[in-house]
Amino acid sequence: MNDEEYEIDDDELGEPYAIRPNKTRIKKEIASVFAMAEEICQLSAAQIAEFELPDSIEQALRDAGKMPSNSARKRLLKYITGQLRNLDTAAVEEKLARLKNRSAHAVREHHQAERWRDVLLADNGTEQLTQFISEYPLADSQYLRQLQRNAQKEIKEAKPPKSSRLLYRYLKELISGEEIQEEDESV
Repeated sequence: MNDEEYEIDDDELGEPYAIRPNKTRIKKEIASVFAMAEEICQLSAAQIAEFELPDSIEQALRDAGKMPSNSARKRLLKYITGQLRNLDTAAVEEKLARLKNRSAHAVREHHQAERWRDVLLADNGTEQLTQFISEYPLADSQYLRQLQRNAQKEIKEAKPPKSSRLLYRYLKELISGEEIQEEDESV
């Protein structure tokens, strides 16, 4: 046997195999779009409309949100996933992230307002009120003092916390207003 008989030229190999897509990567992409579709369908109709998706997808998302967790909902979400994969999902992901961020800000503002209300209704509330007014200069100090006094009076007399609720609403309004102004100034 001669070595020359078994030599293979580069010309004999022909063209290389076609490069096929990585199935694992495709499955991960589909799973991420499916998860995104699940998150979107749990939003309100007005929030879904913000995504500016085609009407058929938007309606399917609203329908999926109303369905209980069962196989029909899963089939509908698979349909939505297939439709979303034909679109630019990067823009949809960005809008979803912005919506999540907005809700995280709202939770943070809620907790801040609750903390300030509790601090203002404590025994040393007048000192804390001065500190709050220095941190939030747009606050109406006279109105805050009135709400504080009324809420403390309600607590002592064991009355319903009407002024405490009003104080919370006003604090939340001030805190969320400050957040918006800080964002506008940084832009």
